[in-house]
Amino acid sequence: MSDNCSFCKIADGEISSHKVYEDEKVFAFKDINPQAPVHIIIIPKKHINSLETILEEDEAVLGHIQIVASKIAKRFPEMKKGFRLINNCGLDGGQTVFHIHYHLLGGRVFAWPPG
Repeated sequence: MSDNCSFCKIADGEISSHKVYEDEKVFAFKDINPQAPVHIIIIPKKHINSLETILEEDEAVLGHIQIVASKIAKRFPEMKKGFRLINNCGLDGGQTVFHIHYHLLGGRVFAWPPG
């Protein structure tokens, strides 16, 4: 855990959130500024700044996030026809919280290209 990381504090329960999923490796909660009818943030409990700083030892938790995203999506009828899983990496990539996280979005049709 990083002492000044808001996502670490959410995972630890120091900051309240609307929890959607939790296990020993990850925590998922509803985004406070949703960009779709369903917008879930999925984070590893281990503090990792971004994809730019991952290590080989992070492979298991990052793969686990993919499994968790699929499990969560199956719980929301709005995601039956599809969903989007996004990771913003670095300032130019749109990352605003420097604790690696994934946006799970669904419940509407998404355009391509994004952004």
